Amino acid sequence: MDAAARAHKLADRISQIVAELLERRIKDPRLGFVTVTEARLTNDLREATVFYTVYGDEHERAETAAALQSATGIIRSEVGKQIGLRHSPSIAFVADVLPDSAKRIEDLVEVAKQADAELARSREGAQPAGDPDPYRKPATITDDDDEDDEP
Repeated sequence: MDAAARAHKLADRISQIVAELLERRIKDPRLGFVTVTEARLTNDLREATVFYTVYGDEHERAETAAALQSATGIIRSEVGKQIGLRHSPSIAFVADVLPDSAKRIEDLVEVAKQADAELARSREGAQPAGDPDPYRKPATITDDDDEDDEP
């Protein structure tokens, strides 16, 4: 198993451990409704970045970030015990912006749908400006024209 694959496997395990710790062991009242979305571990297994989301407003997000910062030591020691590495990786918590970006994209798609619906409503019953069939058609040859050409 190469270093990147091992780091990826351990990162998945770290995200599980951290999520379980936040759910069961960390009893900080500032800790809001936190979801661990991903963990990334460097290939040398020294630094782990844990991405999380918080359900709530900006104040609750700030409180949760402070609670996670203060609990980092406890979480790091427990992660070290459970994954069995010689050196426990340092842990950094980063708020995941992916849900915010996804929400922004969904809002933009909704605006585009509304604009399309408004355009469709404005087109109802509209008539083209000009001839209904603006394309020129070649003149057709009739049977009378063919008789004149014979000697």
